[in-house]
Amino acid sequence: MLHAGRLLEHALLEGNKLFFFGNGGSFADAQHLCAEFVGRFEETRAPFAALALGSNPATLSAVANDFGFEHVFERELRALGHRGDVAIAISTSGRSPSVLKAVEAARELGIAVVALTSNQPSPLLDLADFAVRVSASSVARIQEAHILIGHVWCELIEDALYQRATRPSGSVERAAGGEP
Repeated sequence: MLHAGRLLEHALLEGNKLFFFGNGGSFADAQHLCAEFVGRFEETRAPFAALALGSNPATLSAVANDFGFEHVFERELRALGHRGDVAIAISTSGRSPSVLKAVEAARELGIAVVALTSNQPSPLLDLADFAVRVSASSVARIQEAHILIGHVWCELIEDALYQRATRPSGSVERAAGGEP
């Protein structure tokens, strides 16, 4: 979990973006965590560059209609993602076709992949650079743990980058994705 958090921190420090995505409750988790990075978690600070894929209803419905629902995250990631960014795939089963297609696209684009999933074997585990696996059989408990893990990442990254930005020689404010 900490290695994955450091990967997210490094990407933001280098001026790259975080892409969160998942289906159902995991989609809500993706939006929630994205809001923590763009808005604030504990500190008032510059926004961090994060996007929740699938959040634009017009894009979501157009891609689902024209290409199939399994492509809704993949198409957006291909349009917006670049080498150095990080894709955070949230899936309790690790088997969702739309999540797997986006992860495959991330691999092709040179985008690192962090998976938040369960402890069950799944195709997502084979595709991720880092997998944070929750050992629970209940989907609700897995989702609750995913939010906790995301909050830990927010706190670690906010503390690390906010502390750097408030040092006299720090210039993280701009590199982390915005103005103070």
